[in-house]
Amino acid sequence: MFTDARSKKIVLISHCILNQNSISDGTADYPGTNESILKLLVESKVGIIQMPCPEILCLGLDRGDIHGGEREVVVENTRIRKELKKTTSTEIINNFVNEVIFQIEEYIKNGFKIMGIIGIDRSPSCGVNTTSKNDKEVAGEGVFIEILRKALEEKGIIIDRIGIKTSETEKALIDVKRLMDLK
Repeated sequence: MFTDARSKKIVLISHCILNQNSISDGTADYPGTNESILKLLVESKVGIIQMPCPEILCLGLDRGDIHGGEREVVVENTRIRKELKKTTSTEIINNFVNEVIFQIEEYIKNGFKIMGIIGIDRSPSCGVNTTSKNDKEVAGEGVFIEILRKALEEKGIIIDRIGIKTSETEKALIDVKRLMDLK
């Protein structure tokens, strides 16, 4: 089964890597897509799963405050994180996580390799190494990534995760190359 031209390699990426229009006001580094990362993934012959954006789907494009872009990024991210930790948001996020896990399990069951998960550091939802908390960038995971990691662990699924910053393109490319085994 699945003996055609497909690579049988999959990577999961934070929504905003492909759609910078979805991120909170004042934080976009690109007009639309992080083209450098996308180009590298396309050249790697890997299938791309764009994970849902918990922030826009829980809080809306303006993240529930039209003045959010007027605040320092980590201050606004801290506010967003607090909103994502509320019960109504975590219920929605849990549904997204279940959908992502279903896809991962389907690919694994059918012999595909999940190359990894690429998150966005400093993000209140998709940070892997750092997130925003107490008006600072701190070590830790965003709300979505933390729930996803725990759900994967409960199922015994181990997937490499990296966090990149779109403002640090060269470092991000090195990290993604390592994840794709391109060194």
